[in-house]
Formats: sequence, structure tokens, C-alpha cells
Amino acid sequence: MTPQQQLSQWIADSDNIVFFGGAGVSTESGIPDFRSVDGLYNQKYDQPPETILSHTYFQTRTEDFYRFYRDKMLCLDAQPNAAHKKLAELEQAGKLKAVVTQNIDGLHQAAGSRTVYELHGSVHRNYCTRCRAFYGVDFIADGQGVPRCPVCGGLVKPDVVLYEEGLDQETVEGAVLAISRADVLIVGGTSLVVYPAAGLINYYRGNKLALINRDPTPYDGQADLVIHDSIGRVLGGIGL
Repeated sequence: MTPQQQLSQWIADSDNIVFFGGAGVSTESGIPDFRSVDGLYNQKYDQPPETILSHTYFQTRTEDFYRFYRDKMLCLDAQPNAAHKKLAELEQAGKLKAVVTQNIDGLHQAAGSRTVYELHGSVHRNYCTRCRAFYGVDFIADGQGVPRCPVCGGLVKPDVVLYEEGLDQETVEGAVLAISRADVLIVGGTSLVVYPAAGLINYYRGNKLALINRDPTPYDGQADLVIHDSIGRVLGGIGL
């Protein structure tokens, strides 16, 4: 039995699957993983993305932050790919209980997934830091300079987790509960080096842990099934 066939069998036999994914799920929709192209970004920006997307930089160089954010983080033309669509199908079929994602692009919801734990937030939500009024992504995308709340004049911040910021505790608790209860845990499109998110898979208690990633990860040795391939190709090939 090939790894793909084994995965298909696990999915066929289970109605308690959880998917944990990272940037590799969205790169196949044309959204770049900035970790691998720092050189490209540094041709235009004088700081690496990790610095620009930090809480300190947001507070001290807010206009520069938004210039980068609008240019590189808002990929609003991107469409869900085969992986997003298959996960939504599995949820609708009653097999997949939750998606846990490190991505902020909202493509899982665009594909039809309903139970999605967004560990790092979403570009589609923005809020006033003063009066807490919420704004959609167009409020940021269509504006210029530093976005201000039309209600109170406060600074509007994307509801995304910047470097130096902690994860939302309620989201983490939901993700941990889903993972700990899962029969099958499929991890895909993530190098599993970004913490604390990567550590969440340690809460999995089952014996059907599948890792799907183009490159090896630090958790390959702990997995029950490892597939080094495109997440879209692998999940897209799963029949229901």
C-alpha cells in the first residue's frame, strides 16, 4: 500500500479528522511564503519581514508597517486550491472536525470550511485599538497611509498576531481540544518550526499522524505516515 493509499484508507475509516496547516497550503494559491524569499523583499525594504511584522515596528514605524502590509500581506486575488477545497468537502461529509491554520488569508473559509482555528488571526478582520470597532479588509486595502477609525479617530490594527505578540488563548484552547480528540491528524504545508503553533501537534494522542510537506520536518520521525509532496496534489487525490 502506498502512502497515498494509506492516507485515503485512514480518511475513509474516520469521522474524526483534524487538519493542521501552514504557509505551504497557501503557496499553491500564489501566496508567497516570505520566509524563503527574504532576499527578494530586502531589495525593496530595509528590514527583514520578521522585523517589519513585529509589534514594536507596528508601534514605532506604523506608516512603514502599512506600506509593507498592503504590498505583501494582502493577497486578495488568491483563490482556494485543491487542498482547501478537499478539506471543506471532508468537513461537509462529516469526516473533518476542524482546520487549525497558521495562515491569515481566509482561504479555508472561502473554500467552505466552517470550523477554522486561525492561530495567527486574519487579514479580513481589523479593529480600532481605541473603540474596538471592526472593519473589513477593504478598509485597509483601499486606504493609504495609517488607517484611522472613522468613529473615534483611533488607530486601526489588523487582527493578526505580529511577532512579539501572544496567540489568542481562546483560539489555542479550541485548537488543542480538537487535536487532542482527533482520531486522524493530518499536518500539511508547514515546516513545523514556528512556535508555539508547531508545538500544538504534541497534544495529539492517536496513532494516525500524517505529515505532508515538500521538505522534511523535525517531526518526521514521530509521524505514522510521511509524504514529501505537494499538499494540493496529495489531498486533491483523495476520493470521498
